[in-house]
Amino acid sequence: MVIILAIRYPIVPNNITIHLGAPDEAARNITVPFTDYIANVASSELYPTWPESSLRANIYAIVSFALNRIYNEWYTSKGYNFDITSSPIYDQTYIPNRSTYDNINNIVEEIFNDYVYKDGQVQPLFTTYCDGRVKTCSGLSQWGTVTLANQGKTPLEILRYYYGNDINIKEDAPVGDGTEGFPGYNISLGEAGNPVLAIQRDLRRISKNYPAIPSIGDNPGIYDVETEAAVRKFQEIFGLPLTGVVDKATWYKIKYIYTSVKKLSDLYSEGLSIDEATFRYQDLITYGDSGIEVEYIHYFLDAIAFLDPDIPRLPTNSVFNDNSVTMVKAFQDKYGLPVTGEVSYTDWRVLKDVYNNTLESFPPEYQDFANELYPDYFLTRGVTGEDVRRFQRFLLKICRYDKSIPGVRVNGIFDELTENSVKKIQQDYGFDINGIVGPLLWRKVVELSKR
Repeated sequence: MVIILAIRYPIVPNNITIHLGAPDEAARNITVPFTDYIANVASSELYPTWPESSLRANIYAIVSFALNRIYNEWYTSKGYNFDITSSPIYDQTYIPNRSTYDNINNIVEEIFNDYVYKDGQVQPLFTTYCDGRVKTCSGLSQWGTVTLANQGKTPLEILRYYYGNDINIKEDAPVGDGTEGFPGYNISLGEAGNPVLAIQRDLRRISKNYPAIPSIGDNPGIYDVETEAAVRKFQEIFGLPLTGVVDKATWYKIKYIYTSVKKLSDLYSEGLSIDEATFRYQDLITYGDSGIEVEYIHYFLDAIAFLDPDIPRLPTNSVFNDNSVTMVKAFQDKYGLPVTGEVSYTDWRVLKDVYNNTLESFPPEYQDFANELYPDYFLTRGVTGEDVRRFQRFLLKICRYDKSIPGVRVNGIFDELTENSVKKIQQDYGFDINGIVGPLLWRKVVELSKR
């Protein structure tokens, strides 16, 4: 099986929301194009007569500062509904409706999606700076850049003078509509995907500062009982309801504490490495992709197509091929999605919803078939309910003829005995031995139960 790795590099947003005042000040928010924001700040803080190398160095710093706030969700993780403030005490000077300078506008249009980063790190550097006359700081001096530019230094040389020789400029970063980190649904036992990976990554780092948080095992991207225990302890430490479920409040508290302990919004940051920013699940599944996401999509589409004549039921395997594209396009057309033949995050959520609705609407004459279908989430130790009981019934049938399997109690509780039996089947049939039931193992167990 191929696991497709996706590195979460920063995306430059089309728009940015600015709070016109200090964070807690009663002031309105406005949303403007990101390029207009950068040009406004640069025109408010810089002189258009400065040397071009000085202007460019400063604009790189202004862009990087803003992107650091957005990428780390600095304000949204604190419960605010904006990306940045207009206050130079906290952020950068933004003056609504001010005119901007043509030469500054031209530079901004050229480099608005270039930012400063430190070697070995992913996040835009928190490029703290000050004017250098009225106020001095440990970062860039705006007036000091003029002196350096007059000495013939390039923008990068100027930036390295202030931020160190291990910084570089990331050029031509992707531009798009930014989305908040919270996936839009609560995350609990059995969920899988990049949001779970993010929670696990963040809690592992937070636990170094808060060792009472228990360790998380090696089931990356799957919300198992160890992940639930770590979330529950985090909630206890930070005064959140003890649910073991990651809702929006818990998500952003984890995000805020993670950013704080790593000092991601600090000039001298521990930084976010490429490994930490790498996720196992691709955000967009396209032709030629393979892996668990593709197999998931095929499983769901096949079940939907069983009852829906508008979706062709075609042979599929673990590769996203021509048949996959045909089925996905038919699904997208039926449910009002862009007909691309690719599966985006939005497509995935709609596909899951339709699959669940399909499970609930199977005609009585097909109920035996419906009973064999996977329940849409991973079964792992600690999960309880009727779906576990269904699975245990299939498992029990296998145990009756295969005495090498430890056994099972049909009690609706995914207990140690159930887990050990799952591991034995995984071992015998070439699955990863992790004791977790996904769609492919579910299908194999159903198949084995019919012998």
